[in-house]
Amino acid sequence: MRHLNYSLTILAAAILTACGGSGSNATDPAPKIKYTSQVTFGDSLSDVGSYKVGTVAALGGGKYTVNGASAKNWTEIVAANLGMNAPCAAQTGLEGAAAQGFNVPVKVNAGCTGYAQGGARVTNPVGPGNKLLGGANAILGQTTVPVVTQIQNYLAANGGKFSGTEIVFVSGGPNDVFIQTASLSAAATAAATAAVTAAVPGQIQKDIASGACKPTDAKASNCIPGAVAALTPTVGATAGAAYAKANAQTYVDAIGTAGTELADYVNNLILAKGAKYVVVINMPDMSKTPAALSQSADSQALLNGMSVTFNARLVAGLTGNDNVLLVDLFTRFREHAANPSAYGITNVTTPACDLSPAKNPLGSSLVCSVNNLIAGDTSHYYFADSVHPTPFGNELFASYITSEITKRGWK
Repeated sequence: MRHLNYSLTILAAAILTACGGSGSNATDPAPKIKYTSQVTFGDSLSDVGSYKVGTVAALGGGKYTVNGASAKNWTEIVAANLGMNAPCAAQTGLEGAAAQGFNVPVKVNAGCTGYAQGGARVTNPVGPGNKLLGGANAILGQTTVPVVTQIQNYLAANGGKFSGTEIVFVSGGPNDVFIQTASLSAAATAAATAAVTAAVPGQIQKDIASGACKPTDAKASNCIPGAVAALTPTVGATAGAAYAKANAQTYVDAIGTAGTELADYVNNLILAKGAKYVVVINMPDMSKTPAALSQSADSQALLNGMSVTFNARLVAGLTGNDNVLLVDLFTRFREHAANPSAYGITNVTTPACDLSPAKNPLGSSLVCSVNNLIAGDTSHYYFADSVHPTPFGNELFASYITSEITKRGWK
């Protein structure tokens, strides 16, 4: 996947832009900006409680972190840093299983500007946790309103424009990565299954000849399980890996398209509609999460390539606009992973939440709280679950984002 390895140095240079100004008196402090509101579009990293209803609320959850009375995600902390009230969830509700308390009517909350939702993709309305994906997704039933629709919903509620006095935060991409990698995995598995199925008759004949299996009927049906077991780690694994290698670029390109689309939405639906202070946060390196670290080196390389590709396309569409501040969370995320102690982090590989079914029925930080953590001091752990940050991780995100806002002169 050498062709995926965009230069991180070039990417960082493109993202870490800064602008300055001069007044009539260089010694006069720049006037402090007074924002009228904070508007947030994005996914679970920015979600302030879209699904804090029904059983999720009853379990003490609602945000994708370690939930508690004082737990905040980065958007809430940044709001406080800017002297504003924390945004509330613009929409709440679930479309899952009623019998389990996951079907709560969707409600639009007037005056709330936290549009980010867990599971939200950039454009496609079906993200992780959406009922249309079936299985466990149908039980929870997240609404996964995509970023483009979040923006459109804001415009519909605000006369089709931004006033220019808001500070707008935009992020996205990880859920597109999750969907694309799941699709690639499913397709590779199908290729492996087809290869094994085609090879079973020959393997049965070999097993009969060697005495490994003695047929009990004319079709040697009893020999099929043994043949499949023998072929899966050899023929199946080879076919699956070959499919993934041959087709990975298609899925990476789809992530790149999502990055381009997000830049287009910022340009055409936010900036063109009057917003003057737009903070766009790029995608963290998805290869550095506990979920990724449990996978193969090839899978981690794919996740890194997807992250870099998305960010490169996003930056390409937004660089050079004075009304946009591009925040390079990708690089800071990697720094946290590479040198955790420098940031006060005690663990970057183990989730702080006990994700066992007995303690956490969803296996997610969405219903994690101080009551279902793993044993020991997790106060400075980085990850709450396999992909989401703890309150301490959110504090680090917020500190970095606030510092970038300050450098730009927007605070």
